[in-house]
Amino acid sequence: MTGPSADLPNGGEDGDGGDGGGGGGLSADDAVRAMLLLMPRVAARVKRTAVPEALAGFQLAPRHLSLLAYLVFDGPMPVGALAERLEVAHTTASLMVGDLTRQGVLDRRPDPADRRRTIVSLTADPTTRTAIERWLANGSASWQSAFAPLTPAERALFVRTMTAYEQGTADGS
Repeated sequence: MTGPSADLPNGGEDGDGGDGGGGGGLSADDAVRAMLLLMPRVAARVKRTAVPEALAGFQLAPRHLSLLAYLVFDGPMPVGALAERLEVAHTTASLMVGDLTRQGVLDRRPDPADRRRTIVSLTADPTTRTAIERWLANGSASWQSAFAPLTPAERALFVRTMTAYEQGTADGS
């Protein structure tokens, strides 16, 4: 057997030491082992996510995916809100937005309610917008497939677990 389930006890089969399907479970040590083996493969695949041909002329990298995903899923927002969601300094978000605006990927406009704020959105250019949405679609489709069999509570648990892991690695723990 190959793939992630091959790294789980009992080859990922249901029952004691299985992957969680059918009531089986993993010990904490087995779960840690499985994730330590799986996460480098996940990270490598994400890093290899190809930039669509229509965006090849832009200087985009996988690190831009989060910024673009927020704008695709949540719509236009102020730079400060984008910085908060990305968990970066306002200056960092402003630099990223400025760079992507110069490249024609994003549009900036003054907030009509508060001229001191800038609202950021994806470009109005349909070719670029479609290419960005397609770039995000592969990851989105993969997550949809992975989350489909889970209950809302299981999905929330998974997201909380990944968030705790990410925070733990950021803290150096």
